[in-house]
Amino acid sequence: MTELAAQPFNYMPSSLPLNRIEDEHVPAVSSPLNPNATASYTRTREQREKKATLKKRELTDGEIQGTAKKPRKPTKDPNYLAPIKYVANLPRLTDFDPPKLPNLVPVVQRGKQLFYDCPERAQNKKTFRYTVSIADPAFTSINYARNSDTEPYGPRLDLSDAGSNILFNEEITGVTTEKGFRMARANVFVREGRYFWECRIVSGVKRESDEPEDGGHVRVGWARREASLEGPVGYDPYSYGLRDVAGEKVHMSRPKAFASSAFCEGDVIGLEITLPSLALHKKVVDGVYNKAVDVSDDLDPSASNDFMDIIRDRAPFQSKTAQLYFETADYAMPKIMDDYMNPAPITVKTDATASVDPPNPNHPEPSLRTLPFSEIKVYKNGQLVGTPYADLLAFLPPASKPQIQSAGREVDDGSLGYYPAISVFRGGAVETNLGPNFWFPPPDLENNVDTEMANVTNTNVNPTTNKHIAGRQSALRPISERFSEQIAEDVTIDILDEVHFWDQEGRGALRGNGESELGLAAPHVRIISGDVEGSVEPIDE
Repeated sequence: MTELAAQPFNYMPSSLPLNRIEDEHVPAVSSPLNPNATASYTRTREQREKKATLKKRELTDGEIQGTAKKPRKPTKDPNYLAPIKYVANLPRLTDFDPPKLPNLVPVVQRGKQLFYDCPERAQNKKTFRYTVSIADPAFTSINYARNSDTEPYGPRLDLSDAGSNILFNEEITGVTTEKGFRMARANVFVREGRYFWECRIVSGVKRESDEPEDGGHVRVGWARREASLEGPVGYDPYSYGLRDVAGEKVHMSRPKAFASSAFCEGDVIGLEITLPSLALHKKVVDGVYNKAVDVSDDLDPSASNDFMDIIRDRAPFQSKTAQLYFETADYAMPKIMDDYMNPAPITVKTDATASVDPPNPNHPEPSLRTLPFSEIKVYKNGQLVGTPYADLLAFLPPASKPQIQSAGREVDDGSLGYYPAISVFRGGAVETNLGPNFWFPPPDLENNVDTEMANVTNTNVNPTTNKHIAGRQSALRPISERFSEQIAEDVTIDILDEVHFWDQEGRGALRGNGESELGLAAPHVRIISGDVEGSVEPIDE
């Protein structure tokens, strides 16, 4: 035992980490014989080659390891105006089917026409506007939704853009009501140029009756997006109407004498509108219009495309009737227009009361600026009655202001303009004819048809842009021609929105195998360039 105790203790526990033992025996000051004593105990780890994950290799279609490109990161918010993308649920299988006309319930007969109620339609409210949509596997970045329409296809009245208690005929070209004044707008509208449409009074003021209330009342005219649907045409500053009683004109609910006689049952009222080019329109709303310089409403052709971009903030949603719609914040009447419609008595004129000045192209308030060279003409049974309105109010932003739900941005969603509008009251009924085969075509329209049939060079087409000249020098056209143009505009904007969001999301909406999240192959498309009417054509792989 004594010999065992005398032996030195040389036991090192294996539980102590080696680096800890080495750190404890490293001298505080390096020896001259071993100046790098501290460095000799430093351990370095080899750099391991970072391998691509299985998910990245699948996205690159199984490319060779180490040569795959890094996935593109989503870009930051653009420094230009762009649409807002809303979160939406994935579409149902029924959303890919063509939209169907809502059920029509027969209610009442006016003359020889039967009018129907449409309880399933999505009705525009004071704050929101609804447009028919359809799911499309080619548009993955905009929630698989794009613009569409229901039968009957063509220029007609808009089911969603009509007030409550409105009844439609089977072709959706005529309306009536059993209630007070309600308004309906067409699905085509005017932004520039000269256009014509007409309507026939089916039920209204009787010719042989001393009591005009027998058949109800009607008012017809032109209305903007801000015009209320729960009132007659001419109720507010955003619509210009004609009253059947005494043939009066009505604007801001103020009737004034116009025609020499009333508009009675059976009369056909034609309405022609003239708007300047969008280039001149933009100068007015931007406050740079000069009457001495801008002597024409058709400016330099190179400036014809120099106007505000179309920005659509649309939220797709599925209605209770299994129909897919776009919900958009509509344009509203600002307070300045309410003050203009209902002015308070003012004794002293100051800078604060400048808004009461009559509307003009250089008004300090953009909402009260008017369009030079704009006017509305009225025909009765093919005969020109007169020009009740001129210098119409401008509608491009900032003259039109969206709701707060649009983040307060002054953008043009492509729906701004003047719409054919009709309103009916307690039994009044009107049938519209948006063209091209009119009951009483105006002389200018007949002359244009004769020129086209004779194959004569049309002087109303700009030889540089090969487009119709916009303004009072342009050819008079049926407003039905705007239907095909609006389809081309909608298709173009849908594709531009898809490309924009696809780029903003890192171009990763599709998998490497060319399939979308739904497992549907996404077809490639290209826009066929041409005249005003564009088209989309699938490209075979």
